[in-house]
Amino acid sequence: MSQIHVRAQPGDVAEHVLLPGDPNRARHIAETYLEGATLYTEHRQLLGFTGTYRGVRVSVQTTGMGCPSAAIVAEELARLGARTLLRVGTLGGATPRVQPADLVIATAAVPGDGTTRQLLGGAPYAPAADFEVVEAAVQAARAQGVPHHVGLVMTEDAFYASTPEHARLWAARGVLGFEMEASAIFLVAAQHGLRAGCLTACSNDIGDPQLVPAEVLAGGVDRMVRVALDAIVALDGR
Repeated sequence: MSQIHVRAQPGDVAEHVLLPGDPNRARHIAETYLEGATLYTEHRQLLGFTGTYRGVRVSVQTTGMGCPSAAIVAEELARLGARTLLRVGTLGGATPRVQPADLVIATAAVPGDGTTRQLLGGAPYAPAADFEVVEAAVQAARAQGVPHHVGLVMTEDAFYASTPEHARLWAARGVLGFEMEASAIFLVAAQHGLRAGCLTACSNDIGDPQLVPAEVLAGGVDRMVRVALDAIVALDGR
């Protein structure tokens, strides 16, 4: 049965799904890294593609920006048979030690968004990545020689609300950076018994309103996607 927003049929979506926010990034990933990629949905520009990587069937599904959209997509992917959800996106660095284009592998997300709060009825909760996904991503990054950070991120709703002072406060609490989807994806995955993870490339320091140069960020995104795909290959069959 097709879903309301992810207009796909069971079987269209692979068990393993990469989740970029940007439809252009979804298309780039499908066309650059996957073999035999086909478009299974373009409804609301939530582009979705399925192909193979090193013999493993993989989908790339756009989530859109923010937790409300990401939670809808994650919920519908669960209904369509997905078993592993791996966000691949960008984040703003909370600390100068997270350099432009650095890879950040999230272990958990501070839920500063409204979607997880509503889903939980306000109950306290710690949205966390699946350990196997984190482990596979770390091993893939090490095998590829990709410098990376592993730890806590913070999910927020208001992109332009963050300040350097806010960033440094949360950096002192262990937060590596800020993004906009992970907490909802982690929670929805947990509710459905799915594995979830989040890999991001640092697009800027919160203290600097300018994004890193496009070619620098593109290199970081390439490394992130390659690590994510190798992690999926390692997870396949587990």
